[in-house]
Formats: sequence, C-alpha cells, structure tokens
Amino acid sequence: MSNLDQQHPRAAKDSIVINNLLNGKPNEHNLAELARLTIRYQGFPGARNTQQNLQRILGLWQLTEAELFAKTLAIHNKKEIYRDRFKTDQKQDWT
Repeated sequence: MSNLDQQHPRAAKDSIVINNLLNGKPNEHNLAELARLTIRYQGFPGARNTQQNLQRILGLWQLTEAELFAKTLAIHNKKEIYRDRFKTDQKQDWT
C-alpha cells in the first residue's frame, strides 16, 4: 500500500457483499451488485484487495467487464433490480 492509497469509506460493508459474490452464482442480483461495485472502485486510489477480488469474481464467472456491463444493462432495462430489495422509506446508497 503506497502513501497515496486511501481506504474507501464503504470498504467494510462492501467486503461483506464481495464475500457473498465470491461464494455465489451469477444471478441477476449478483451481476448487478458486481457491476455496481466495479464502478464504485474503478480508478479508486487504494482498495487493491477489493479491486483484485472484483476481478477474481469476473474470472470465476467467466465474464469480461464489458460482458458484465452488457448483461446488467439488459437487466436494468428489463426491471428495477433493486426496487424489491429496499422498503420505500429506505435510502439506496450509490456512493
């Protein structure tokens, strides 16, 4: 870790999701989660283990990043993947 590396403020909660993805299958929700986290950590100065784990999941699921984004775009065009996972009074965290 270099002196310029930063700790992402969502790293602890995201690590739980990443562990679930590492042990999960590429269903619609998991694909959306992987895409969301991939975007979150793209270009982030730090979180090297997180970035490596996201790449590892892509490999395990035999997907390129472009394929992941194409699949999740199709999923999001078809339905609101996160709507059912949150109560209407809960805030979604896209930071």
